[in-house]
Amino acid sequence: MKIVSIVGARPQFIKAATVSRKLRANPSIRELLLHTGQHYDENMSDVFFRELNIPQPDFNLGIGSGSHAVQTGLMLQGIETVLLREKPDMTLVYGDTNSTLAGALASTKLHIPVAHIESGLRSFNRRMPEEINRIVTDRISDILFAPTQTAVHNLDHEGLVNNTCFSGDVMYDSVLYYQSRLLNDPDQYQTPCIPEKYLLATIHRAENTDDLSNLKRIFSAFSRLPFEIVLPIHPRTKKILTGTIEIPSRVHIIEPVGYLQMLKLTFDSLKVLTDSGGLQKEAYFIGKQCITLRTETEWIETLHDNWNIVTGTDPDLIVKAVNMATPDAPRKKDFGDGHSADIIEKKLLSL
Repeated sequence: MKIVSIVGARPQFIKAATVSRKLRANPSIRELLLHTGQHYDENMSDVFFRELNIPQPDFNLGIGSGSHAVQTGLMLQGIETVLLREKPDMTLVYGDTNSTLAGALASTKLHIPVAHIESGLRSFNRRMPEEINRIVTDRISDILFAPTQTAVHNLDHEGLVNNTCFSGDVMYDSVLYYQSRLLNDPDQYQTPCIPEKYLLATIHRAENTDDLSNLKRIFSAFSRLPFEIVLPIHPRTKKILTGTIEIPSRVHIIEPVGYLQMLKLTFDSLKVLTDSGGLQKEAYFIGKQCITLRTETEWIETLHDNWNIVTGTDPDLIVKAVNMATPDAPRKKDFGDGHSADIIEKKLLSL
């Protein structure tokens, strides 16, 4: 079976590392990796391939940044060229980025079956570009690998249950796999020049980075918190912040870090503040309370017992959430048993 896996952004590199490792160990599968180049600089792309031992991409389209229409259009053209040449039996797409949508569209129009890993997520907020990408990709994909039972329910509600397979979450597989490296050699992944006690924050969603009032409210909340804050800065956020918002002295802005450094930062933090879907889950898997800087979350499983608190950008709600007691309730096993890649491999081979 020849499979083309299509990735383009750092969360997809993490997921693909888990699945590709499984697929490439099977002699009956030949996997080719296509990188659209959606995330393209050293700290957002190359470092992930090195530290996660992901094979170098067989194809790199080098698309880079651009508007949604320009970026997706260029990806469609480049992906189609590769698929016409390679004629795979199936393509794999991950998550909810423009690379996901372009991969699914190009494949479907060439009558190549598509498997969507991380299907069925819904924020029910169609102003989010990611929500549109999810809905369209799920509608045109042939196999829908759902990470949670909530995702299965969403797909059932949309009439897609016959194409659905509950796989569990491949990011849970990833945390379990890589945490042993952190425990065996913690100093290797230590980020220099950060405080001993800190909150970990990330901001990258368009609803926050493209709305200056939201960014101002978030940093207003940061200025009121009685903790140091470590903020690995997304390039989009860095560009917008420059010269527009005064950064509180307790906020330590650092360059983007690799996956293992980010896991280490999460392990060592007091709590996490983020608008990232992936970091919400990683905080939950690791046992860190998360404050979500959005008005909704796709990962409602993380909300029980206040392991995840959705505040939006309201400074009062953010401060209140950070000052809440850390939960001591056990976390539920809603994301599978850490063998999602095994389930995905078996399903693909059964077709």
